Amino acid sequence: MSRYFELIKEKLKDNFDLKYREIETVIGPIYIMYIDDLCNSSFISQYIVTPIIQNQDNIKDIDNLKKGILNANSVDDINNFDEAMIHILSGDVLIIFENSENILYCEAKGYSKRAISTTETENVIKGPREAFNESFVDNVALIRRRIKNADLKFESFHIGKKSNTVVVMVYIKGVTEEDLINKVRDKINGIDQDFILGSNYISEKFSNNKSFFDTTGYSEKADVISSMLYEGRIGIIVDGSPFIMTIPHFLIEHFQAPDDYYINKYYSNVARILREFAFLIATFLPGLYLAITTYHFSLIPSVFVFRLAVSRAGVPFPAVVELFLMMFFFAILRESGIRLPQPVGQAASIVGALILGQAAIGAGLASQIGLIVIAVSSICSFLVPKLYGPIAAWSIIIVLFSSLLGLPGFYIVMLTFVAHISSLESVGYPYLYPLGTSKEFKFKDILFRGDLENISKNIGKDDLNEENIS
Repeated sequence: MSRYFELIKEKLKDNFDLKYREIETVIGPIYIMYIDDLCNSSFISQYIVTPIIQNQDNIKDIDNLKKGILNANSVDDINNFDEAMIHILSGDVLIIFENSENILYCEAKGYSKRAISTTETENVIKGPREAFNESFVDNVALIRRRIKNADLKFESFHIGKKSNTVVVMVYIKGVTEEDLINKVRDKINGIDQDFILGSNYISEKFSNNKSFFDTTGYSEKADVISSMLYEGRIGIIVDGSPFIMTIPHFLIEHFQAPDDYYINKYYSNVARILREFAFLIATFLPGLYLAITTYHFSLIPSVFVFRLAVSRAGVPFPAVVELFLMMFFFAILRESGIRLPQPVGQAASIVGALILGQAAIGAGLASQIGLIVIAVSSICSFLVPKLYGPIAAWSIIIVLFSSLLGLPGFYIVMLTFVAHISSLESVGYPYLYPLGTSKEFKFKDILFRGDLENISKNIGKDDLNEENIS
């Protein structure tokens, strides 16, 4: 019996779904091995087993079997035992020969997977609604459908000592900088982990900055990833993850919605301005409110000061405790709305916010003005959902310093905030790029969306060239 057959059988023992069959031929026994729930049994029977049985007296050698008998679309040689294990565990069929060290594999994948559906996290009013799923093969196909270009490259890696997860790097040759490609390729090859279960396992290797801001992007929409590839970015697909990671990633991307390019240009620009202001309001409004009302109430109109005093008359806590309490309540409501099933979660978060807010005011735990400030700040954070984490963290820091030092503390943290995001990098590119470049930025899609004709003509590696960065 073949040595490889015994080794694989021993390695995969105690697995009920390991199937194998022996077929006698003129050149000796042939062993067919596969994992049942990863393969298409009908395909194996029709295109692999049946041709071998029907031609068992005509098989002269391995090349004859590979080129003239097997009807599978993909048939190739395996060079060693480790490669054989990867193939059988990936859903391929192994063909092992009794009197030879050669092994063939045939692609016969047939495992269950989620169908391509609509997006869950990047909803659009108008535009494509196809979303990636957990199968990297389907995700590659969705990108190829949109980029019919011979320079579109997909490089695959097997990462994880125990999981052997397929990781695919995608880019457009000639558009993406070679230095960036080599840097990302070396980084992926240098990953030394036992298992990879999602794109975040890869993302953390490119996010060396100690920050709440993510310096790698992600999307579940094929049209978004395709547009980024045209800009000279690199996408990283991880088998088992419906989100594709993109690098480099910049802050300005958080204010660009997927449907900005499918609706009226002027409306999309107004929406972008709203998102930009919402980010500033969500981050700085609680701290500014606290600093002014606590230390600098002389800056407030006298009529409003009187109303503010009446509103806070029955609240037993200082303003800073009130704000922290309301921020805590809203954070709990948001988290519960996310974790509960969608139909229940949405209703629970809305009703909870109304009841909790009214109850807090009635019980004297919060003032109406304080509740409005936190509510406006929380609602504004929903306009840039991917920045919710940084907004929540920095708003707490700003509130804390504003409560201690007033407006000077507010300004100190605000400048620290700007300095912090200015210091961040994404694989060598400034996180605030293209803001602060020394040359004109050709890609007409920064704070405002330009004409699609100009956008499509001026994207490419020149716009991500490091010599343009000041």
